[in-house]
Amino acid sequence: MLLFTKRFHAGLVDGSVTVTFRRWDKPHVKVGGRYRCHPIGVLEVEAIEQVKVRAIAADDARRAGFATRAELLAFMAAAPKREEAKLTPATLVYKVTLRHGGDGDRVEIALDDALTAEDVTALRGKLAKMDAKGPWTKATLALIAKHPRVAASKLAAMAGRETAPFKVDVRRLKKLGLTQSFEVGYEISPRGRAFLGWR
Repeated sequence: MLLFTKRFHAGLVDGSVTVTFRRWDKPHVKVGGRYRCHPIGVLEVEAIEQVKVRAIAADDARRAGFATRAELLAFMAAAPKREEAKLTPATLVYKVTLRHGGDGDRVEIALDDALTAEDVTALRGKLAKMDAKGPWTKATLALIAKHPRVAASKLAAMAGRETAPFKVDVRRLKKLGLTQSFEVGYEISPRGRAFLGWR
């Protein structure tokens, strides 16, 4: 997973942010890798190189989402880091070139938590149809809510189920916008939380 604060999300999606600088001790990503960036989808790494701070240009700063080079350096200097790792012109950082790789398996509606009574009624109807051959939806949502980002195999074991059919059922909930998938495990989406609140 690649983490970005909210201020960078729009630029990552529209392509105006294509570079990030990280003060890593070693690379946390690899070229060609696809990394989830919640909640905007997937980012693909196109290049990674180690550079000195003095080599960062004004254009690099703009591509990283900053108005000026000074603004970028101030942001990097303020990032939590060991006391002895003060940012200097000779400090080595990783320059990561990336692009937005789509939404991955994210369902857009999952972020919409402004549910109406009609929305709730429709969702209840769809879940009732899923439960027609035996109730599972309520228990599965409760399990994910209690154990976010836990591996599907572990969740399935907790539910006394096989992993493969369990994952299929969670995908059905995801299509309704009630859950979100991560590199490991799931979470109840904002829409799902709103729905459970209604229930």
